[in-house]
Amino acid sequence: MKNYVIVADGTCDLSEEMLKEFGIETVLGTISMPDGSEISQFLSWKDFTREDFYSRLKKNPNGYKTAPANPEMFAAAFKKYAAQGLDMIVITMSSTMSGTYSFAVNGREIALNDYPDAKINVIDSLRFGPGFGLIAVKAAQLKAEGKTIDEVTAYIEENKCRYHQAGWLDDLSFVAKKGRVNHAAALMGTIVGIKPIGEFDYNGMTTVIGKAKGAKKAYAALIKYISATIEDPQDQLIFIAQTNRLAQAEKFKELIEEKINPKEVRIVDVFPGSGINIGPGLMAAYYMGKPISKDLAAEKEMINKFLNSAE
Repeated sequence: MKNYVIVADGTCDLSEEMLKEFGIETVLGTISMPDGSEISQFLSWKDFTREDFYSRLKKNPNGYKTAPANPEMFAAAFKKYAAQGLDMIVITMSSTMSGTYSFAVNGREIALNDYPDAKINVIDSLRFGPGFGLIAVKAAQLKAEGKTIDEVTAYIEENKCRYHQAGWLDDLSFVAKKGRVNHAAALMGTIVGIKPIGEFDYNGMTTVIGKAKGAKKAYAALIKYISATIEDPQDQLIFIAQTNRLAQAEKFKELIEEKINPKEVRIVDVFPGSGINIGPGLMAAYYMGKPISKDLAAEKEMINKFLNSAE
């Protein structure tokens, strides 16, 4: 049996240290800066601090743009691994939010012209950022357990819609500037402290399933929501992502460890490849649980019940 590698695109939000820890390879896209220069996506804070980057982004949300790796960039990476005799599982961010998946598929076809015997399985994660990164970590863990490339591919395809997001985005003024919510709604959220609670939907987008007034109520409802939707927490690594909301993430981590008792909880960053399109104010947990319903009706009913009962 040929050896294989797990490859994720640069929006996986796995730090360089975590990529090395789990043995995951990346294909990075590019970032256009406000001064017109273009740099590669990065997964460490070597040239910017998290605080500095998100402060600049908030002041100039339209000055930064992202572009995924193109087919030729994917093909070059695939040829490199194929030349080493390696097959590949390639996992990309949600196809409903980016052309990355189709570019990876096109890159595979280019690479197969030179390496027709290579196996390159491309998976649309239907997730983004740390939720997508968590799927890549699971694939790497299964590989480390000795699962074959086809066994790992089948597992991820069958279970990717069991990966949840539970948290909020409290900086609505930023997403308003990005055209993702109207300015009136953003102003109202800022004035009354509304925390829009988001969950992944079946098609790979994030949908608001409830709105909490204040962080205390949001934390209480989210803990109940995670408790009701997670499966086998004792075996799980949970990510808590934050875009310049470290204090809130640390509070959430304490609550999850106390109330959910998972195997491990890690606070992770959202790097610019994802963060430019999310903005400051994200604080959310990512974990594996019950399959998400196609219309999110069950999830909406559940979170609103918990919001109504939260003290």
